[in-house]
Amino acid sequence: MKQSKPLVVVRGAGDLASGVAYRLFNSGLDVIMTEIKRPLVVRRTVSFAEAVYAGSVIIEGTEACLAGSVEEVLAMLEKRAIPVLVDPEADIVKLVSPSVIVDARMAKRNLGITIEDAPLVIGLGPGFTAGQDVHAVIETCRGHRLGRVIYSGRAIPDTGAPGAVDGFTLERLLRAPVDGVVTPRRSIGEQVEKGDLVVLVETTPVYAEMAGLVRGMLKEGIWVSKGTKIGDIDPRKNAEFDTISDKALAIGGGVLEAVYHFLSSN
Repeated sequence: MKQSKPLVVVRGAGDLASGVAYRLFNSGLDVIMTEIKRPLVVRRTVSFAEAVYAGSVIIEGTEACLAGSVEEVLAMLEKRAIPVLVDPEADIVKLVSPSVIVDARMAKRNLGITIEDAPLVIGLGPGFTAGQDVHAVIETCRGHRLGRVIYSGRAIPDTGAPGAVDGFTLERLLRAPVDGVVTPRRSIGEQVEKGDLVVLVETTPVYAEMAGLVRGMLKEGIWVSKGTKIGDIDPRKNAEFDTISDKALAIGGGVLEAVYHFLSSN
């Protein structure tokens, strides 16, 4: 594939991956995203993965569309939209030979990506070692180092708990208490009080452990295993659910820095 500008493949299309894609795409780079067949995306209103279900999605003025072939990918890039492929193994990489690969699947471990996969390989968060399996790692832990580019070494280890927001950590997350199908009882954007029924997994209720805005919720009908994150509540009075988060934009800025650092040195 002949490239007129650097081409980036972002593996994953959840909210953090979408913040990365948004930053790169709106800086003039061509971006392709890959996803699994049924994405387990909670923050659906700001995740380009939603295109897998809806066919297309627009987030803050940037459009992403589901693509089924290389020809469709090229057509979407030509019309300045982000193609999203159901391509769990990222086979598209062999067909388009991107300049950059970003592993944004947030698995907290390396799922098989190597430093040889592209001229520049970037990993988000824990699980990668810059200089060994990737060229650069972007810090994803909330706090002073969020979004920083690491060219040697690793990100802050996973603590197993989300970063504090207004003093709340684990209370913010809704997790499946059993295996089964998710049936939301509240919608993204709704306010809830502590103790409100928010979602069912099969017939087992999941209640809000705090008051706040439902910022994320898995799509209805998705089957999950026990312990899977199925929702997210934001306690902040000024919480938003339809704009890319400060965290995602900070991480996207780190990726953008790493990309242009690479381009300027080649």
